[in-house]
Amino acid sequence: MQRKGKGVLHRGTALLVVLLFVAVGLVAGPRLIAIAEEQQEGAVQPSARTGETDAIAGEEQKETCEQGLKVLVLNYHKIENNNHSLSVPPWDFETQMKYLSDHGYTSISPDELYTALAGAGKLPDNPVLITFDDGYRDNYDNAFPILKKYKLKATIFVITSFLGKKEQYLTWEQAREMEKHGISIQSHTVDHKPMTDLSDEQLRMELVESKKKAEAELGHEVGYIAYPTGTYNLHIAEMVKEAGYKGAFTIKYGNVDEATNIYAIERVPIFHTENTNKDFLERIHYLPLFAKFGWQKN
Repeated sequence: MQRKGKGVLHRGTALLVVLLFVAVGLVAGPRLIAIAEEQQEGAVQPSARTGETDAIAGEEQKETCEQGLKVLVLNYHKIENNNHSLSVPPWDFETQMKYLSDHGYTSISPDELYTALAGAGKLPDNPVLITFDDGYRDNYDNAFPILKKYKLKATIFVITSFLGKKEQYLTWEQAREMEKHGISIQSHTVDHKPMTDLSDEQLRMELVESKKKAEAELGHEVGYIAYPTGTYNLHIAEMVKEAGYKGAFTIKYGNVDEATNIYAIERVPIFHTENTNKDFLERIHYLPLFAKFGWQKN
């Protein structure tokens, strides 16, 4: 499946996008901040929502039904209190997971996404695939308890030579434990080398050996991979297919739909910023605005 041609927004239309983008932040942003403040005071109730954010969630569900397959795939790395763009603080991560839980999102697995893209299965309303890259130890220490609390599935793409070898990364025992609670462990290659810099022989080793190692440790087929640094090309995608993977994930910003290339699946990266939760809302609501007005992303 190949993506459709991309259009260019006229200047006036682009201005309207910006205004709508800001409006979403003004409507939903304060509520998400309020949720965090209420949690801090110990007074938040799981069902507490305003009419404004209920309306946003309702519009998302309506758009999903009217426009066919639309899947939000989120991409995280570290969940820790470190002042780095890839490190989302645990408090912010919990606020985001609570938002998804409260607003009708249903977490899915890579297999569920693959089945839907193949036309062999249906997804729930507002499906979301929550993914992590690299396999950091804090995914177990900090993200895992939050995901269990809100009964959310997730997927971790691990660097197989790092697990059990480097202190800041997961152990295979931790990976197996998480899999018992809805966390899927998949491949992020052997050594996390940018794939466009490798020879075919090196590529094949990274793809095949990481798959073999993960399958031996986990006791089941590993069918998906995330490209290190998100870099890939059509030749690499073909080698991924030849290595036996059913799909591959990029860090290309966008929703997954019927036009998605199964070996170049879009994801929405979530970063630590000056206002992480507001930026989270803007990122996940920016995409439906394009779909709603029939625009195409550059």
